[in-house]
Amino acid sequence: MNEDQRPIVIVGGGHAAVQLCAALAAEGQGKRVHLVCDETHLPYQRPPLSKAFLKSADEALQTHRTETWFGDAGITVHRADAALRIDRDAHTVHLRSGATLPYARLVLATGAHARTLPGLHDAQGRALDNVAVLRSADDALRLRALLASAQRLTVLGGGFIGLEIAATARALGKAVTVLEAAPRLLLRSVSPELAAHVLQTHCAAGIDVRLGVAVGGLYVEGTRLRAITVDGAEEPVDLLVLGIGASPETALAAAAGLSCADGIVVDACMRTSDPDVLAMGDCARFPEYGSGRPLRLESVQNANDQARTAAATLLGREEPYRALPWFWSEQGSMRLQMAGLMPADGTRHRRPGATPAAFSLLHYVGTRLVCVESVNSPLDHMAAKKLLEAGTSPDPALACDPATPLTAHL
Repeated sequence: MNEDQRPIVIVGGGHAAVQLCAALAAEGQGKRVHLVCDETHLPYQRPPLSKAFLKSADEALQTHRTETWFGDAGITVHRADAALRIDRDAHTVHLRSGATLPYARLVLATGAHARTLPGLHDAQGRALDNVAVLRSADDALRLRALLASAQRLTVLGGGFIGLEIAATARALGKAVTVLEAAPRLLLRSVSPELAAHVLQTHCAAGIDVRLGVAVGGLYVEGTRLRAITVDGAEEPVDLLVLGIGASPETALAAAAGLSCADGIVVDACMRTSDPDVLAMGDCARFPEYGSGRPLRLESVQNANDQARTAAATLLGREEPYRALPWFWSEQGSMRLQMAGLMPADGTRHRRPGATPAAFSLLHYVGTRLVCVESVNSPLDHMAAKKLLEAGTSPDPALACDPATPLTAHL
């Protein structure tokens, strides 16, 4: 079999996997590709799951590509058929259906799974009837049905996913409480100033946000969670959503003997410790461009850009991953956009926006601009990405003058 005909197996059905399929198809390599998805759905857009999809029972999943597109590209899709084992010596992947797929190159885009807590499952390991997480379409379908009949929502965790769900539930008229153990919201993700604005906005919308709380006892009756203990006091639970983070899905890789450490360890070209196996997206731990420090990022941007790097590697090109990280989150009236990674130390400068609810925070390390957080300021965000990619660092006083667009400093 010629080199350009040898099979490529991609395990995963998220943004990284479908972007890699598209990149390979564009190079005329689709007939080599087997896409292995453990979900019944074709790969779909995940950001809407915590927002528009939860709001309306009429909202459908937004698939990346149609079944016809995969067929025309020559890509074989294995739906609802999880990969159970990798035999690296034989270069095969074994599926739940009993099928065995040979591969010349294997790509793991296994994503991450939601963290949960002991005691929130029944004897069969199923989530309690009124306890939910949100990572997949099936999770979203279940949560949408639960929200329709619930009057009160308790969200455990003040990160992006928890706050997005909280804002959506509040817009549906639900009474919402957010419980966060840390002293502020989004502790590891955004600056204190942005976190304070997010807190103020959610509280103004009628969400009860409690910081620095200790959640203790769980009181279960049958298959429902009746109450939880918050700072020593028992509080009833109508519906509980866990937003306490996610863990990389590394079980398949670890069982195959691949190097794993808070993710599947890869080089800048997405190669694992086995050069015939690549990993990308939420499950991959990669070296940051410039510093070399190991990073694992959970974002659509990271998934898409790493897929392009993986495609280049599979096609025999060396194009190390150097993309600028950027993120976004929609929470009620707020559209948060971040470009670059927030430094541990640095100075922050506020750039006013068109309204009091719009602004940007510019992070400098010395005289170097390294990160920009924007609230309801999409033009600032787009300009910030260009400035950071170009390595341009305008003087903070000039950059924060609202009369001058950020693009003027390019």
